[in-house]
Amino acid sequence: MNIFWACLFMLTPVLGLVYVGWHVWVLLPWAGVWKAIVIAAGVASFALLFYDVSGRLDGLPMPLARTLYDIGTSSIIVLLYLAMLFVILDLGRLCGIVPRSWLYDNGWAAVGVTAVMLAIFAYGNWHYRHKERVELAIASRKPLPRTYKVVMASDLHLGYGNGRKTLAQWVELINREEPDLILIAGDIVDLSLRALREDNIAEEMRRLKAPIYACLGNHEYYGGEAEAMEFYQAAGIHLLRDEAAEVDGALVVIGRDDETNRRRKPLDMLMSQVDTTKFVIVLDHQPHHLERAERAGVDFQLSGHTHHGQVWPGSWMTEWMYECAWGSHQRGQTQYYVSSGLGIWGGKYRIGTQSEYVVASIR
Repeated sequence: MNIFWACLFMLTPVLGLVYVGWHVWVLLPWAGVWKAIVIAAGVASFALLFYDVSGRLDGLPMPLARTLYDIGTSSIIVLLYLAMLFVILDLGRLCGIVPRSWLYDNGWAAVGVTAVMLAIFAYGNWHYRHKERVELAIASRKPLPRTYKVVMASDLHLGYGNGRKTLAQWVELINREEPDLILIAGDIVDLSLRALREDNIAEEMRRLKAPIYACLGNHEYYGGEAEAMEFYQAAGIHLLRDEAAEVDGALVVIGRDDETNRRRKPLDMLMSQVDTTKFVIVLDHQPHHLERAERAGVDFQLSGHTHHGQVWPGSWMTEWMYECAWGSHQRGQTQYYVSSGLGIWGGKYRIGTQSEYVVASIR
């Protein structure tokens, strides 16, 4: 069954590419050679996606690597929305709403499709760059000496897509909150550590004015967890890898290794090693098996990973896959927050989802 779903996952974009390519061919009122050039450009952009994730960008000049990364990772989203748009037009034609002439050798229709796509992606890019500030009130059943202000985030995906200039803006947002603590639930790194080294991202991270605790995500494994751990140390981040840290004598932060590591320690084992009379926060990148935190007596869990699908209708898919794909959740006495991410993987578009950071008060 897993092989079936893997094959379907790989086959679907190819079928979408054929479907969109055929529609573009019959829609454009141009000579065959110009149609072929447009379709070839689209196929090449899609192929760049596989080039991007292969690690070969590391051998290219940085400006070119960033450009190819943006084109390749954006192509899959553009393909998705073109396919949906042509499906709507096809259904309209079958229902007699859309004249057949609109879809064949029609320059005005081609201009209309282009305009719709530009509008969608202009909005998506603007919405991605507009970070949502989410306020969260966390009630503790355990005594605390004071109220703690904590900024929480996940999925920064620093690298070719999000560089130092972008990070500097995020640092300003977080420092403005004057938090007591910063928690990051994994995927600080995107794919390659090369961009982080050349941009000296670690220096920018050290401008954050509160202690930072974080766990690993799956992308740290893609980029190489050993190098990622070196970056965390240089950036002044307290990496908790199946470890716990006590904060101010009142809070305990447990950082779980990502489940990419099949040998990570069970949560109940980690909980047995901490003082559970204190307020216990767990950082676990992927929000699977939320019942385990409830059974272990965790007070609060922060996760990320889902991006809430990044763009609609991906949000529907993540809501089907996860018990909680985004936002606040509760199981018994355990509270959860699954972040849709401060950054993003790939193309910088948010359509039907949001990029966010959480400002939590634990009282």
